Amino acid sequence: MHPKSVNVQMPQKPKEAAPSKPKEPTDDKTRKFHELKTTIHRKLVDQLDMSKLSADSSGELREQVRQVVVALCDEENTLLNQQERQRLAQEILDETFGLGPLETLLKDPKISDILINGPYQVYIEKGGRLNLTDVKFKDNQHLLHIIDKIVAPLGRRCDEVSPMVDARLKDGSRVNAIIPPLAIDGASMSIRRFGKDTINWDDYIRFKSCAPEMVEFLEACVHSGLNILIAGGTGSGKTTLLNNLSSFIPEDERIVTIEDAAELQLRQPHVVRLETRPPNLEGKGRITIRDLLINALRMRPDRIVVGECRGGETLDMLQAMNTGHDGSMTTIHANNTRDCVQRVETMVMMAGFDLPAKAIRNQFASAVHLIVQASRLTGGRRKIIAVTELQGMEGDVVVMQDIFKFEQDGVDSDGKAHGRIVSTGVRPLFLDRLAAHGCKISPKIFEPRDLVSDY
Repeated sequence: MHPKSVNVQMPQKPKEAAPSKPKEPTDDKTRKFHELKTTIHRKLVDQLDMSKLSADSSGELREQVRQVVVALCDEENTLLNQQERQRLAQEILDETFGLGPLETLLKDPKISDILINGPYQVYIEKGGRLNLTDVKFKDNQHLLHIIDKIVAPLGRRCDEVSPMVDARLKDGSRVNAIIPPLAIDGASMSIRRFGKDTINWDDYIRFKSCAPEMVEFLEACVHSGLNILIAGGTGSGKTTLLNNLSSFIPEDERIVTIEDAAELQLRQPHVVRLETRPPNLEGKGRITIRDLLINALRMRPDRIVVGECRGGETLDMLQAMNTGHDGSMTTIHANNTRDCVQRVETMVMMAGFDLPAKAIRNQFASAVHLIVQASRLTGGRRKIIAVTELQGMEGDVVVMQDIFKFEQDGVDSDGKAHGRIVSTGVRPLFLDRLAAHGCKISPKIFEPRDLVSDY
């Protein structure tokens, strides 16, 4: 007797849900408002020479355009109240003279980042926290038009052939845009803002981002020509810190700055600013940081300041630091000082030379005197969490000693990390060099103790 065959039903694997994408607002009132704005804007274009308007954004001209918009509202016989009419006029002015829906956000100096995920989802970072705004674009074409408005004056484009682009706003803010087909849910754009009121050392101390003793020590290190590496993650304040450290460079020295996007604002009189160039529409003519760094060595600089090392230019930077360009500075992405060694090794290898790891570490340890580690802590606070001396090599290991560091004690009721900045008790080996340059540091600042507390 043969056993009966049994049909076993295997459980079906649930289908993965397609990624959700922001949907167009379906509110009827919102739709009618957008339609009215489009109609009036089209009539405005027919009546005025828009090319001249784009070049001139004076207050007088804006007021004239506002009056034309109000007249067109009357012509359309709209049932809008006074507040809605003012809003409509302002939005049309923003479209005509500025960057449309982004203008409201760009006017707020407290916003540090604007993150656009498709036309209907705009986030901002304010006070160290990300928040979803009620700012929306009409559709994806509207967002693409704004992107084109940003990149076109710079001689760049963002289309299917070149779907990624880096650009800069008039105020120096960095812009990155990526569009379909690479961005699945519509065009995406990130804007890194730079406030009109630059942060200085007094602000660092007031916000408890560092201790006064650290500022005194860092000023002596920069003045004495130590090579300094600023490390930190994305949004940790590396560029701001580099800008402030550069303020300690003596005014009688020739400084060459090299950046992807010109952000540094050095106050010294003898500064040569160099900026990279992307390829042209034919994909030619690109000038990289490495190209500029090699050229800068022929320009008789006293100091070289590189906005960020992220590739093969790191090898050229280390060689420049090792061959008489003392006092040079740059930044890299690294979460802690020990990670800096591995990051530098990786980036030096990107230069295309097959160098042993020990040779790279030797070069690193002899070139860099100090690492200043910046960090963005839980809750958004930015701090200098370590000032570390490189003391040479022991075998295959780069020897480092923290001079100052931040010790986190916990997170408060608002979700913000708190702790203490302490002096570790380590006296740096280069104190004689500081003294030789006339920078006398009191030994007391190196005594082990708490310097600043968040409590």
